[in-house]
Amino acid sequence: MLIRSVEQVPIHKEPSSIIPGVPAITQHEILNNRRHVLTKDTAGSVKLWEITRGAVIEDFGKVSFEDKKKELFEMVSIPAWFTMDARLGCLSVHLDTPQCFSAEIYAVDLNVAGAQEDLKRSGSHGLSNGDTSTGKDVSLKNLPHPRSEVDDGAENHASQMLPSFEFSTVSPPSIITEGSSGGPWRKRITDLDGTESDIPWWIVDCVEHNRFPKENTKCGFYLHPAEGSPAPNITQGKLSAPRILRIHKVANYVVEKLDRPLDGNADSTFGMGLTSGQSQFSALDSSSRLGLKPWQKLKPSVLAPEMSLATVRAYVWKKPEDLILNYKVVHVHGPKFEDLGNRLQKYAHANHAVTSSPGAHPY
Repeated sequence: MLIRSVEQVPIHKEPSSIIPGVPAITQHEILNNRRHVLTKDTAGSVKLWEITRGAVIEDFGKVSFEDKKKELFEMVSIPAWFTMDARLGCLSVHLDTPQCFSAEIYAVDLNVAGAQEDLKRSGSHGLSNGDTSTGKDVSLKNLPHPRSEVDDGAENHASQMLPSFEFSTVSPPSIITEGSSGGPWRKRITDLDGTESDIPWWIVDCVEHNRFPKENTKCGFYLHPAEGSPAPNITQGKLSAPRILRIHKVANYVVEKLDRPLDGNADSTFGMGLTSGQSQFSALDSSSRLGLKPWQKLKPSVLAPEMSLATVRAYVWKKPEDLILNYKVVHVHGPKFEDLGNRLQKYAHANHAVTSSPGAHPY
């Protein structure tokens, strides 16, 4: 039998129509702040995504991915509250309880208008509240407040509203759920109407009832005078505070304690989030109150005011034991302080003299 090869000729040499697409994401990196993700696509473009909005916030163009990642590095320590993949050529964010509630962030860092300085939110709470962007806004009255701010006129909080996150209406993110009860389902965020019975119970508790799993978000530490410093010991035993508490709040706490007698009781909650004693102290800007000028020093490790306790523990302390913070005092001169007998005062707010000497500074 003779079989001849016949060349196949396409019926149409040109496509009738073209379905436009977008370049697929081939590389991604979750940045240290656990809110931003750097991506690179098949077109070579490097972009920065905001996870809680599901949107690109900056397009860097065709630049080196590794160089941009180093440029965007922040010395912060935040627990991983989500996982991510790009197997479909787009970003997929995975949330699982209770890990998704392990990371807290100050509302002011989310650029929430009208939020108080000490108001905290978890990353997944913001993301989940964004899932219901067609629903209600979140009142400041219903969110947890720092102890020192709860009684500062609660009736004023009712009129303040935290706006819901705004997702792209052109290409809104989709929600895909899988669980032990019910089957998997998928919907665009803009299609949610509040009647979805298959939404996981923990999302409903978070968004509708402001109930969250109890996670250990505290950091234990000790406050001791620096070696050779004439400053008194202001605490008895270990203190604890939220991991995101910033060093300038610790310095403010030291200033207040130097102005007051040592409390005999330990392990009670302070208004600033510190635990050790019974009194309530407000977060004062002590640098302006004392008229102190900022100074900067790398060795020993003088801690930057915006560092959190978690960041200090991860990048400066670098030890499994409880964190030890040392403080020192300086002489304050001038007519304003003559009535204080040239009392030793503590640096606060700007480049404080709160140090963590055991670990080496990362720089």
